[in-house]
Amino acid sequence: MLWYVLQTRTGEEEKLAGMIRALVPGNLYGECFVMYQEQLWRRQQQNFVHVKRVFPGYVFITSKEPEALFFCLKKVPAMAKLMADGDCCFLSVEKEEAAFLKKIMNPDHVIVLSYLLTDGKGNIRKVSGPLKNCVQQIVRCRYGKRHVLVRLNLLGEEKTILLGIILKEDVCEELRYGKVEAGIQVPEQYQVKGKKVAENETKKEQG
Repeated sequence: MLWYVLQTRTGEEEKLAGMIRALVPGNLYGECFVMYQEQLWRRQQQNFVHVKRVFPGYVFITSKEPEALFFCLKKVPAMAKLMADGDCCFLSVEKEEAAFLKKIMNPDHVIVLSYLLTDGKGNIRKVSGPLKNCVQQIVRCRYGKRHVLVRLNLLGEEKTILLGIILKEDVCEELRYGKVEAGIQVPEQYQVKGKKVAENETKKEQG
């Protein structure tokens, strides 16, 4: 399956993806989805996991028949209007770019939080989770904000994205589910109040 990006208005990604799933024959594409990521926000000494779009305005779609797919997409009302207004493009994602994105997201197309262990001086000693696949691409670490800046290539251009992290001091804290930018299912670990995270990482570290 080859990957493509449909560019649309920010905030209307899921609406477009839902319309495509409803109107485009399933034999013309594999998946149609929006990529999300978890970020940890600290507020009043509490941790909240927020789910945000990774690439606002982008809808990803995979297909073995891009020409037939594009012709069919032009018949989807929302796509036809976007194309007429010049607000929607159908762009190819390089195989290397798609392979990298597949590595860092889960089957629900979400980049979950990564666990970082530091030496206390800001140097990374251990990484688990999505960031394990792109340590060399980290541009900046902002431990207080619980995210790192990662450089990647998409659509032939260099981009930077913020990926959420948790640290050793967070593993015994409650994680509450905060703002969700789309109607996706809340991960099970955040449905139970007081659930601890990264306990396995702590056990491994102590072992």
